[in-house]
Amino acid sequence: MPSLTHFTELVLATVLALLPVTNPPASAPAFLALTERMPPARRIAQLRAACCFMTAILVTFLVGGSLIMRFFGISIPGLRIAGGLMVAGIGSGMLTGSAERRTADAADDDAAEGRDIAFSPLAMPMLSGPGSIAVTLGLTSLAKTWLDYTAIAVGIVAVALIAYATLRLSGSIVAVIGRSGMNALTKVMGFLLLCIGIQFIVNGVLGIATDPAIVRSIRDAAAP
Repeated sequence: MPSLTHFTELVLATVLALLPVTNPPASAPAFLALTERMPPARRIAQLRAACCFMTAILVTFLVGGSLIMRFFGISIPGLRIAGGLMVAGIGSGMLTGSAERRTADAADDDAAEGRDIAFSPLAMPMLSGPGSIAVTLGLTSLAKTWLDYTAIAVGIVAVALIAYATLRLSGSIVAVIGRSGMNALTKVMGFLLLCIGIQFIVNGVLGIATDPAIVRSIRDAAAP
């Protein structure tokens, strides 16, 4: 029973950490612009493929995250601080509106060219961009067993399903809450993302401050 509780908590933690940064409702206007000239069947097919790409990208970084860290000599506290800075920066951009402007510009470019949009820009960077990857890498620091990795993967799939359902209903959502509602929702998500990023940084700093090897080296350097 404790393991099931821990599994559920890790799934929920993954969903709560990833959902603000993927922010499917904020991607709804861009998705509508990108698929405006597509027939309904192709629009749904593009969305389905994008969510599959999103899941594959994040699970790849989840599974290969530890290998990447070992190869480049990245510590877990360092990863948390770097990921926190990136996530906090994205959250700050959502609060100021700069992130939304970049997404709108990308949507206009791709809609004008009529390209396949499933992988880029829909899956990458709109749904699984640098912020989502940073959060996923940060979540690997919580995984100790294969069951933990499975829980995080389940959380990623859940976020992909939420993104699919949200963007599938994007026309109705935009019609109901309007542009001002979308802007307000984006700012709320941005604030949550900023808080998550700051907490990542705090956890990283605490990890460094409580590392016996680092504390010992600081003590030795300060000794006369």
